[in-house]
Amino acid sequence: MRRAVAALIGAAAAASLAACSGGDEPTNTGAESAAAPRTDHKNIAYSIGGQTVRLVDGLAEVPAAPGSAAKVVTRYFGNEVRGDLNADGREDVAFLLTQETGGTGTFFYAVAALDLPSGLVGSQGLLLGDRIAPQTTELRRDGIIVVNYADRAADESFADPPSVAKTIWLKLSPTTMRLGEVVQNFEGEANPASMKLDLKTWSWVRAVSDGNEVVPRQADAFTLTFGSDGTFSATTDCNRVRGSYTAQESELTFGEGMAATRMFCADSQESVFTALLAKTASYTFTSRGELVLELAGDAGSMTFR
Repeated sequence: MRRAVAALIGAAAAASLAACSGGDEPTNTGAESAAAPRTDHKNIAYSIGGQTVRLVDGLAEVPAAPGSAAKVVTRYFGNEVRGDLNADGREDVAFLLTQETGGTGTFFYAVAALDLPSGLVGSQGLLLGDRIAPQTTELRRDGIIVVNYADRAADESFADPPSVAKTIWLKLSPTTMRLGEVVQNFEGEANPASMKLDLKTWSWVRAVSDGNEVVPRQADAFTLTFGSDGTFSATTDCNRVRGSYTAQESELTFGEGMAATRMFCADSQESVFTALLAKTASYTFTSRGELVLELAGDAGSMTFR
């Protein structure tokens, strides 16, 4: 009997010691070993082409279409810069993402993540181009993000390596979480007389056609670039388009038979965009630095910025 009592007392003492020592050395559980990714700019959501993309360790993969084996793959590329993008005294970050949509293209986007008291918030992505060659990204003291990269001339194919140096200045709007292009060396009013079609890559912002307003759902996806050789290139929310144009004084027409890559995208506005281009009859520039394409027969206009 005494031996049984002693054994019970010893077991209780051992359990007490084990409990005390357990306070210093936490026990690892399966849940703890499979901890969720830390919350940083590689593990939050961004808006790319109008769709929410949530990165996990810098990667996101979703089906290109319901039931499709093809994937839309979004990846952290890098070239990041850190600094205060919204003047709140906290460190934010801007960097580049790539997205492959199942075709041959690799589309590069600039994005930013704001460090807010409620946590990191990702921006909408701004399309830089397809299969470009990023070089450097810089952050100025005024919060302007400067992205340097190489692209192709309008008459070059994707088989040619990017060789045309380009620079884009970007500014984040904390209200809309959109990156907008800053016109370089622009102060106050622009001088329309000094502007040219091949001045820059133009982004489509709105159109009026037969009294109806048309606004691109993926504004950053629609761009228009004029070459000095009478050719143009454009990007849409689905494909890349190439063709010819004729400009004389204020008159402007686009040639028939625009060529486009052949990726299918549901709910794309590409056909609307190219149909409006085909109706162009003339162009003007505004003091706000905008390009306005006037449609034939006073049917409306397209505005680019």
